Amino acid sequence: MKDWDPQLYRKFETERTRPAKELLAQITTTDVLHVTDLGCGPGNSTELLVAAWPQAQVTGIDTSEAMLTQARERLPKCDFLYADIQSWHPDTPQNVIYANASLQWLNEHDTLLPHLINQLTAGGTLAIQMPDNLNEPSHRLMREVAARAPWNALIGAQALDRKKLLTAERYYDLLTETGCEVNIWRTTYYHVMPDISAVISWLKATGLRPFLAPLDDAQQNAFLEAYHEQLSMAYSPRADGQVLLSFPRLFIVAMKKHT
Repeated sequence: MKDWDPQLYRKFETERTRPAKELLAQITTTDVLHVTDLGCGPGNSTELLVAAWPQAQVTGIDTSEAMLTQARERLPKCDFLYADIQSWHPDTPQNVIYANASLQWLNEHDTLLPHLINQLTAGGTLAIQMPDNLNEPSHRLMREVAARAPWNALIGAQALDRKKLLTAERYYDLLTETGCEVNIWRTTYYHVMPDISAVISWLKATGLRPFLAPLDDAQQNAFLEAYHEQLSMAYSPRADGQVLLSFPRLFIVAMKKHT
């Protein structure tokens, strides 16, 4: 798949950073010296971690070279590494492992989350925020359009590979069984968009990527026209002409107990 587009991703940076701030606010671990930002992207979330713990060694990891380049330019004093979250093993146990809008792209959370807890110090925190919007019209309609001809033959099943999150109850049990105190909640944001085209612009940077990647430019435009038509029926303009994009997110803060 083509690499991520940092400029497109940052177009809605204020909206994307808000949940990152709200996740950070719930971390109560003290004496923080080692922090890792999993899926750091262009460094907007990493920047929050540096401000929260200026004395700490803050590292960002990602599998997008384009995103890492942006992050290094933004925060030249931090370490940014090309690494895969599922096989990541830091040299030093971490006080905080922070994953803002990254783990939803990965499968096998039943084994992934215990692996991440094992990389923490006693008293350390794993903080996770994940979009939980696969059943929202924005994402349901992607799949419905992709299932039609000619898109079903061009796009293929790989675009539908993103798995649903586990239930909140399952995440709670999974993390308490690993010896953590768990704070878990779900928030739905309503992002104010000027029109349907802005909604598509938001999603082209993230959720639409697997659908558009197999298509050439003309096919992408045709797919987006069909998708735009469906979105227009699902998201009616509000009284002021703007469109509200509903965006549920799941938050988890798990502190590893002292033994």
